[in-house]
Amino acid sequence: MTKYIIVTGGVISGIGKGVIASSTGTLLKSLGLSVTAIKIDPYLNIDAGLMSPLDHGEVFVLNDGGEVDLDLGNYERFLDVELSRINNITTGKIYSEVIEKERRGDYLGKTVQVVPHITDAIQNWIERVAAMPIDDSSEQPDVCIIELGGTVGDIESAPFVEAMRQFQFRVGHENFCLIHVSLVPVVGSVGEQKTKPTQMSVRDLRGAGLTPDLIACRSSTPLDEGVRAKISMFCHVAPEQVLAVRDVSSVYHVPVMMRDTGMIEFFRRRLSLDQIQIPTDRQLQGKQLWDQWLELTQSYDRLFDTVTIAIVGKYTDLHDSYISVYKALEHATLAYRRKLQIRWIEATNLEPENLKTDPIKYHESWQNLCGADGILVPGGFGSRGIEGMVMAAKWAREHKIPYLGICLGMHVAIIEFARNVCDMSDAYSAEMEPDCKTPVVIYMPEISKTHLGGTMRLGLRSTFFQPGTENTSITRKLHGGKDSVEERHRHRYEINPEMVPTFEEKGLQFVGRDDSGKRMEIVELDNHPFFVGCQYHPEYLTRPLSPAPLFKGLILASIGELKKA
Repeated sequence: MTKYIIVTGGVISGIGKGVIASSTGTLLKSLGLSVTAIKIDPYLNIDAGLMSPLDHGEVFVLNDGGEVDLDLGNYERFLDVELSRINNITTGKIYSEVIEKERRGDYLGKTVQVVPHITDAIQNWIERVAAMPIDDSSEQPDVCIIELGGTVGDIESAPFVEAMRQFQFRVGHENFCLIHVSLVPVVGSVGEQKTKPTQMSVRDLRGAGLTPDLIACRSSTPLDEGVRAKISMFCHVAPEQVLAVRDVSSVYHVPVMMRDTGMIEFFRRRLSLDQIQIPTDRQLQGKQLWDQWLELTQSYDRLFDTVTIAIVGKYTDLHDSYISVYKALEHATLAYRRKLQIRWIEATNLEPENLKTDPIKYHESWQNLCGADGILVPGGFGSRGIEGMVMAAKWAREHKIPYLGICLGMHVAIIEFARNVCDMSDAYSAEMEPDCKTPVVIYMPEISKTHLGGTMRLGLRSTFFQPGTENTSITRKLHGGKDSVEERHRHRYEINPEMVPTFEEKGLQFVGRDDSGKRMEIVELDNHPFFVGCQYHPEYLTRPLSPAPLFKGLILASIGELKKA
């Protein structure tokens, strides 16, 4: 029987439920258990694909093309698993499924209601996902971690809370454990920790029929023993069931912090984990995983040498918009014992018009760009900030600064090269200007122009290195000389294949293409330490202990050690 760990949140959203859920999974994996994860998002959207990054953070893409919440990325990175779109549940998905059944007549004339039909659909979906294998063994996972997005008490999450209330009886007490993440704010000049928000949040949870087994208290400072005792008393849990999760230097410390406070022993007792027969080889793998995790966290605290990367983007006001890019950079810098320093640059601030409207930001942005060891332009949509990105690519090309362009970042590099090297002064993208005279980036012919949701080129696709690149391609060397790589995509536009011969004559080499040879996937600039663009998103496959190759290349080039690699 699969064990279920539910993670709910109170007081405020964005409190760190995803990190707690991921860290719990890492702890259980260190025992040799197989762990899967589900993220429940109470919004009505079918998926995260059409949501603004500034509203909800990054849209994470899975192998099957599912556009999901960024917490799925946390799960994949922490648990080193590959999930599917079914691992992300939304209100939109549940209601669509129930309404479709009603239209087919599956309910045999019954009145379709939130209880039991919606709540049953949620529980059935969870059990369906929990039964899906996550590795080559074809066995059902031992543990399923479920994060309920939003805050307990929200109208949107009420059907899911009720479904979990019922679910605890469906699976049984020893197979159901609930972690409630709450905020303990520090207020006043003396820094007093307040417990009232947590008390109110747990009261709401109990009123909905759920009792927390663990209360994870988020605080900027270590939790005082008196505060722990007070939460224990007023929330009806034992003191050892109050988990203090203070702010730490990196999220990689959270599993270590949880283990040090006895969480593994707690889960052993609460979920009867010793009854699960764990193969010896998986136990050994779990121990090796933990040893590597400890080494990662210890090395993080001993980093002194730095590397500065400028991220030139459209959504830099909310750093979660580029969380996978940030994590990929962090993983690569950790691999080479460097401390990452990010210079977040809003692309519009680099444009000449901004010199008139906000000269201070203009000069600060250019100073940050010019002082960076490397430049990265990530993906995005729309015309805002494009000229600023083009100028960043031009600076990197002309001054031999390591550059990595991802999706849109690749497109702007092509636009810049076409304009300034190939004398195509009108070069532009059909995404920004459909009727431009020289479209170097065009709309993909098979993509729908009427429906936006889920219609892009999405998911895992193969990229093939071209003949003759065995000894010349930096990207191919970083991938160990492979003939092809599989990476995740998310785009509607591509490089105009008719103009490729012109670009290659001028020194821009398309070293990777799709299976047809007509879709450009990887581009490299001749006679440059590292100037690479890719149509796919390598950041989606990064892991703390296995960084994405292109990010390793950018960091190596930025610290001047690419040739040694």
